[in-house]
Amino acid sequence: MLSFKMQIAKQLAKATNIDIQEIQKYIEKPKEEKNGDYAFPCFSLAKKLKKSPQEIAQELKEKIDLDINIIEEVKIVGPYLNFYINKKTLVKEVLQEMQKEQEYGTSKIGEGKNIVIDYSAPNIAKPFHIGHLRSTVIGAALYNIYKHLGYNTIGINHLGDYGTQFGKLIEGYKLWGKEYNIEENPIDELTKIYIRINELCKKDEKVLNSCRDNFKKLEDGDKYCIEIWQKFRELSLKEFQKVYDLLGSSFDSWDGEAFYSDKMPEVIEILEKSGKLTESQGAKIIDLEESGINTPCIIEKTNGSTTYATRDLAAIIYRARNYNFDKALYVTSYEQILHFKQVFEVAKLLGLDEKYTKGLEHVPFGMVLLPEGKMSTREGKIVKLEDLLTESIKRAKHIIEEKNPELEDKDEIAKKVGIGAIIFNDLANSRLKDEIFDWNTILNFQGETGPYIQYTYVRCKSILEKEKYIFNIKEIEENLIDEYSQRIFKLIYNFEDTLIQVTQKNEPSILSRYLIDLAKAFSSFYNENKIIVDNQQIKNARMTLTYITAEVLKIGAKLLGMQMPNKM
Repeated sequence: MLSFKMQIAKQLAKATNIDIQEIQKYIEKPKEEKNGDYAFPCFSLAKKLKKSPQEIAQELKEKIDLDINIIEEVKIVGPYLNFYINKKTLVKEVLQEMQKEQEYGTSKIGEGKNIVIDYSAPNIAKPFHIGHLRSTVIGAALYNIYKHLGYNTIGINHLGDYGTQFGKLIEGYKLWGKEYNIEENPIDELTKIYIRINELCKKDEKVLNSCRDNFKKLEDGDKYCIEIWQKFRELSLKEFQKVYDLLGSSFDSWDGEAFYSDKMPEVIEILEKSGKLTESQGAKIIDLEESGINTPCIIEKTNGSTTYATRDLAAIIYRARNYNFDKALYVTSYEQILHFKQVFEVAKLLGLDEKYTKGLEHVPFGMVLLPEGKMSTREGKIVKLEDLLTESIKRAKHIIEEKNPELEDKDEIAKKVGIGAIIFNDLANSRLKDEIFDWNTILNFQGETGPYIQYTYVRCKSILEKEKYIFNIKEIEENLIDEYSQRIFKLIYNFEDTLIQVTQKNEPSILSRYLIDLAKAFSSFYNENKIIVDNQQIKNARMTLTYITAEVLKIGAKLLGMQMPNKM
């Protein structure tokens, strides 16, 4: 069966003789329930049809031929044509879809399309701090949602394992390595070295030049520099894995910047042949003024070492050849907007098929701010992500012990609640907004939070454990046409559409908002309807609604990266 929206679009297209795809773009969901389930703004066609919106609405209402079993009513409200879905058909559609073998909301919309998502990307030898949280959880949510919709998804952890910082660390290690126990506590000790060498670089230009030379030696294959670099990388990854284990993160590729070190000469060669690579103050650059970008893209520094941009360009060539991507998403902070504008513009000179350069997309996000402001590794002002996650688990356990001291498996439940609270908080608002970290909001069981969604799910599970029920579609159709039940069915019917909206904007908060709305809708239904009643048919219907709510909450939370506890 065609979706309700598509059936409306089909009839409107037939009545107006306008392409169905264009019509579909205009169909919207009214903000108020009283205005129906779908609305068509007739003023969108006023210019084309040379008629007033009211005239168009009247004519369309008379012309369209919608099945009353699908759309039970059409009303004109000002310049809008409002459509009301048949309540029983809505229930039947959702329940039939729910009975299929695959997870609810899965789709073939992405079949045959490859999506590369570059996310997380912490810097080797630096703390995995709260600032890395956003890239990690936004990227993971997008990865899960694209995959759910049938895309072939490749998650890449493009580690920051190259660059001038390693020249500095190598120099610091040469000078003071024996003073620090990097084997036992690698990240903290390497951070101390990094902060110390940065201070020395500010005071002594010679030391800064030595750091730059170290990185050039690393690029040129110097045995000593490579040995130290490998040691830093291995020790760092071992530490990072602790955080990934807590978050439940995994990746298809761990190829960081260093992986592209032998692939950069090809980039420089292609750019030289394009005639666009020019010399400026001893460096090699691409001037981008013609493209409206006032800052040139530096491809090679004055000392011959490469840049972050060169490595990203090498990665684009590699990913195009190896993954044949339709989209390549880069999930990084909005501080890198200029960088990606430059890189994507220069990528047009690499001789790749236009498909690849058109598929490049930066997915920027705001910063995580501490109450006192921005973090900085150089200044030593950071909050380690592992410490943050551990603290959240600890606080969640304290709340659980206060609310339900007899609960079994408190540690496991506290972990799911604590980690889920952090993930949901990060994904709750538009990714472009800066986030100020506030414990009082994050772990609130009553607010629009992760614990509230988990609590609603646990409530559903608790009801379902009390009695057996029969999944009989005919009976359920008859008994779930009240406004509270219908509100839930409409939300559940729109689950797949919600996921598609996430991918259209690369905005996981659309799913977060949806889950809050679903949890609230169930809470209203629960308050208005006794679920376990003597009437077997009504009980079956309401228990079934409770079951499908729990299922969609669980699937949606999993796509965001959260786990659901069975008790709380």
